[in-house]
Amino acid sequence: MNGATSRIDLEPSWLAEIGNEFEQPYMRQLREFLRAEKAAGKLIYPASANWFNAFRCAPFASVEVVILGQDPYHGPGQAHGLCFSVPRGVDVPPSLRNIFQELDRDLGIAPPAHGCLESWATQGVLLLNSVLTVERGRAASHQGKGWERFTDRVVEVLSARREHLVFLLWGSYAERKGRIIDRERHLVLSSPHPSPLSAHRGFIGNGHFSAANRYLEAHGKRPIDWRLSP
Repeated sequence: MNGATSRIDLEPSWLAEIGNEFEQPYMRQLREFLRAEKAAGKLIYPASANWFNAFRCAPFASVEVVILGQDPYHGPGQAHGLCFSVPRGVDVPPSLRNIFQELDRDLGIAPPAHGCLESWATQGVLLLNSVLTVERGRAASHQGKGWERFTDRVVEVLSARREHLVFLLWGSYAERKGRIIDRERHLVLSSPHPSPLSAHRGFIGNGHFSAANRYLEAHGKRPIDWRLSP
């Protein structure tokens, strides 16, 4: 491991699995892009300390469920490195409200008063956006810069080196990323995205939370406690 890789703020077990990606030309180009954006005075979300928060909360061997998002929230104070999640004290975004609605319908868990999903992550739910950064106020502004290749590698490594994981793919973007998952080794559940535009076309009613737990239990694993602390 050279000096550049050793400075990456990635949880150690993940660094052991995918640390070599940081030496690839596409990642060097991504770093240069991000440096240039910052030098130009652009605000990037989340804060750099939280770019790899999903990995910090869910070390490699602890991952049991993967939820794939697209890119971070682009409003002030929203993104903190976990897809669909916002810090406590931040208004719950519409997509997350629909996730809570399905959780209530599926498991009878009443919607919480906050949108912080850290308790899911620390149980082994990898809340992974395909793109890990975004410019303030500009959705999808960092797509096509290299993050997608990095997170493809994350999914590929999980698929190949772990067994009996649950992948929740919500929306066509996540479903395309799911093509590299070995469906003989893992459970893959797909539905429309929970955004207000599509939630009532199949996300509400998908039963993914209970189905994930049934699969985990069937393979001798502990189910996820989908309740969020007050």
